[in-house]
Amino acid sequence: MSEFLLISGSLRGKSSNSALLRTANTLIPNGFRGVPYKGMKDLPHFNPDDDGDPLPPAVVDLRRQIDGASALLICTPEYAGALPGSFKNLLDWTVGGVEICDKPTAWINVSASGTNAANAHASLRLVLDYTGAAIVAEACVQLPVTPAMIDEQGIITDVATRDGIADSLAALGRRVLAAG
Repeated sequence: MSEFLLISGSLRGKSSNSALLRTANTLIPNGFRGVPYKGMKDLPHFNPDDDGDPLPPAVVDLRRQIDGASALLICTPEYAGALPGSFKNLLDWTVGGVEICDKPTAWINVSASGTNAANAHASLRLVLDYTGAAIVAEACVQLPVTPAMIDEQGIITDVATRDGIADSLAALGRRVLAAG
């Protein structure tokens, strides 16, 4: 079965970004399964001197999960006009590996702010282009999420938002199937 690796750029417990990915995991198309990535907090600070054998165990795990996935779905906030430091650190660890190269990759922006986290997503596109990820543009969407849309289990209940998530996942799935 093909896997979507679901990567939240937030470490916050009640993050709307993580809520979106939990919701996405309930909407995965048939033939696929979602795998939440949970190791971001365990990654050491990126240092190019450490990007070689032996790699830190958390980096080995990150790269193994990326390599094993058919596609990546990312949802990240913007902090102080940029990617959160912990998430940028995760991305830095992908630059030295080949696992992300040509991997179908998309993101969903949940920001309800006036800027729609535009700086974070411009940075995300820049870094993902640099890594060689295969960005699936039709699966990259803006779906503003407010706290009122998230239930006690951390799942988005808004029907239009859920439909948007399902459409994004379907586009990502089509790319995986086309790549064969």
